[in-house]
Amino acid sequence: VQLVESGGGLVQPGGSLRLSCAASGSTFSINSMGWYRQAPGKQRELVATIASSGGRTNYADFVKGRFTISRDSAKSTMYLQMNSLKPEDTAVYYCNAVVLRTFYWGQGTQVTVSS
Repeated sequence: VQLVESGGGLVQPGGSLRLSCAASGSTFSINSMGWYRQAPGKQRELVATIASSGGRTNYADFVKGRFTISRDSAKSTMYLQMNSLKPEDTAVYYCNAVVLRTFYWGQGTQVTVSS
């Protein structure tokens, strides 16, 4: 499974961005996908996940009500709509896919929230 993120950039506080993650390869074997982020000097943390079967979603408390994870199975693409962005959302955002117990990662996309 290969993952490629896009959509990061610089945005002002209160603004919005939409991240995309295009999956290729054995996408039929993916159990779930998700977004993680890592800020400078901090550990990588879970942002949101979405199950392949049923589409059940899960969010970290710090993004509930602001971020929405979704997927387009036909395009093998996952999205993260980020609204009401805060400076503390600044980080590299990574796409993740789980196949059985194996984690696959994208290369990451930088999101910077600053005035």
